[in-house]
Amino acid sequence: MSDVAATTVLRPHAEHEYADELAALVEVDDRPRPPGWKLSPWAVVRYLMGGPVGGSSDRVIIPKYVGSRRLIEIATATLATDRAVLLLGVPGTAKTWVGEHLAAAISGDSTLLIQGTAGTTEETLRYGWNYARLLADGPSEAALVPSPIHRGMARGAIVRVEELTRMPPEVQDALVTVLSEKVLPIPELDTELLAVPGFNLIATANDRDRGVNDISSALRRRFNTVVLPLPATIEDEVAIVSQRVEELGRALALPEIPSAADEIRRVVTIFRELRNGLTLDERTSLKVPSGTLSTAEAISVVTNGSALATHFGDGTLTPVDVAAGIVGAVVSDPIHDAVAWREYLEGVVAERPDWGDFYEACRDLDT
Repeated sequence: MSDVAATTVLRPHAEHEYADELAALVEVDDRPRPPGWKLSPWAVVRYLMGGPVGGSSDRVIIPKYVGSRRLIEIATATLATDRAVLLLGVPGTAKTWVGEHLAAAISGDSTLLIQGTAGTTEETLRYGWNYARLLADGPSEAALVPSPIHRGMARGAIVRVEELTRMPPEVQDALVTVLSEKVLPIPELDTELLAVPGFNLIATANDRDRGVNDISSALRRRFNTVVLPLPATIEDEVAIVSQRVEELGRALALPEIPSAADEIRRVVTIFRELRNGLTLDERTSLKVPSGTLSTAEAISVVTNGSALATHFGDGTLTPVDVAAGIVGAVVSDPIHDAVAWREYLEGVVAERPDWGDFYEACRDLDT
C-alpha cells in the first residue's frame, strides 16, 4: 500500500501508519536479528514502548503500549524462539493492539489474521479448497486456498489469531501440530508445508466474557502466556485514552477538541472506581457493574463525545457530551447495573463540588 493510499482508508494497518518510524529504526538497527525478522528484538521493543531512535537520528518513537516494558520484552523474546505467544487479559487491555504492532515490527505485515468465533472451522486455520477447481481437476496446488497460517508458514511471517478461546476446542487443537512440529500436513496432496524461519504465532484470549472455551493442556504448552493487565495508575490510563482519542480523531477527520483533558480524566476516574469497587480516595466502597469498563470502552466514550461536541456542540467537550456514553457503558444489565450506577451517581458524583454539571447531565438522562 502506498503512502497516499494509506491516508485514504479509515484505519491503516500499523505497518503503513507508522512506516516512517519503522524505516527510521531499520536505518539505525545494528543489533542481531532472528532469521526472517525485519528488526532486532531491541528495536521491536523500542517501537512498541517508544523512545529515541538512537544513532545519529534525533527522532523519538511514539509509544504504542503504555505499561510494563518487561512484558513486551518477554513477548518479543518468546517470538524469537520456537514458542508462540498467548496474550491473555480482560477485554480492553490492548491485546489486539500489541499483537498487531508486534507483527508489524517483526514481519512488516500485520494482515495475516484469523478472527476466532464459535463458527470458526478447522479449515479456517489450515486451508480450504476452490470447489470449482476441486470438482473439475481433483485435489491440486491450484485448487488449494491457503489460510493465513499457511501463508505465514510459507513466507516466514507472524500470524495473529484473535479470541482463541472463542473457537471450539477441537478447532483450537488443529494448531498443536503447527506449533510443535512447524509443519502443516496436506494429506489430500500427499505432502506437507514446512514453515520457513520467521514464522510464529500470536494469539489473544480472555476468560471473562461469556462463550469462551478452555484451551487444552497440549495446546497451552505450545504457548508462552503473557498476561496484559489493566493500566496500573490513573495517569497511565489517562495517557492511553488521550493518545488513542487523538489518533482516532485524526482518522475520523474530527477537529482537535480543546480542553478535553478534564473530561478524559473524569471518564477514566469513573471507570476505575466502578471496576475496582472503591473510590480513588479509598473511603467509599461501591457496587461493581457487570461490564468490564475497560480502557478501550473509555476511548470509545470520549471519541463519541468528541463527535457530539464537533457536530452538535460548540467544539468543546463538555460533561453533556460524555454523560450518555458513560451511562451506556456502565449500565449493561438494566437491573443490577442500574442500581450500582444510581448509588454511585447519588453517593459519589453528587458530593464532588466540581462535578455538578456532569451530575445534572446524568440526571437529565433519566428524565
